[in-house]
Amino acid sequence: MMNITHKISTLRKARAEAIVKLSLPETATAVKEGRVPKGNVFEFARAAGLLAIKKTSDLIPDCHPLPVEYAAIRCRLEGLKIIITVDVHTIYKTGVEVEAMHGASVTALTIYDMLKPLDKEIEIDGIRLIDKKGGKSDYMQYAGSDFSCAVVVCSDSIVKGVKQDRAGRAIMDQLSQYDIYPSVYDIIPDDFNLIQQRVGYFADQGYKLVIFTGGTGLSKRDVTPEAVSPLLTRSIPGIMEAARVYGGMRTAYAMLSRGVAGFVKDSLVLTLPGSTNGAIETMEALFPQLLHVFPIAKGASHELVD
Repeated sequence: MMNITHKISTLRKARAEAIVKLSLPETATAVKEGRVPKGNVFEFARAAGLLAIKKTSDLIPDCHPLPVEYAAIRCRLEGLKIIITVDVHTIYKTGVEVEAMHGASVTALTIYDMLKPLDKEIEIDGIRLIDKKGGKSDYMQYAGSDFSCAVVVCSDSIVKGVKQDRAGRAIMDQLSQYDIYPSVYDIIPDDFNLIQQRVGYFADQGYKLVIFTGGTGLSKRDVTPEAVSPLLTRSIPGIMEAARVYGGMRTAYAMLSRGVAGFVKDSLVLTLPGSTNGAIETMEALFPQLLHVFPIAKGASHELVD
């Protein structure tokens, strides 16, 4: 199975279709008038399709078991065609495309089985995915060639050469997935005034995104949130709330992170943990959906938040 532990749970939807082709008008009439010897074709097929949706992971080896939170199967007769439409919804980390197509295929097979005594030339045709929604692909946005970004590592030990930076480089690797390539990569000590100076510089230069990593913990030298918070002209608490919820599902220590986020002038400033895992998990929690903030905020005035 593919590893999906890094993904976020979102509302995911899929719609699939299958077509059963009849060869005899009499068969269509029997279905319409409820005269099929084996019973009500559409009700039997619908029940079978619902069971198939729920059992998909039992039969398709690489499918993850997931909560099916909505399923609907509709069958309609159009001439000599029975058109089957299947909708499946979940709030989970992976999509339900296969569940929808599996439901459509078993619904079609059930109709085939019930009608084969009446019609020897029935065909199943066109099992396909019509639409899917949810997941990161729905939030992908191109940052653009003029998207200016800076990554700043706050760490006394890295400045002194005691440790090597891994978190900052991991952040840049994550950003490259969205065609964002920081033009500035700084390593500075955990110094309140210096952090504020860097924030002010990038905001004055009009950088779109400024990411600080490190200094969000609870040691006496961890001052990044204290340095950044007073400079925020528009705070966005939900950003780091989302990151902490995501991290809390992976380690209980995520609740100790004190990261903050918001605009300083027109620059979005994020403060991420200094640990490599913490930085990566925060990026996975926030991107690419975070990029939606830029078209929304474009041209808006960022007034002081009390």
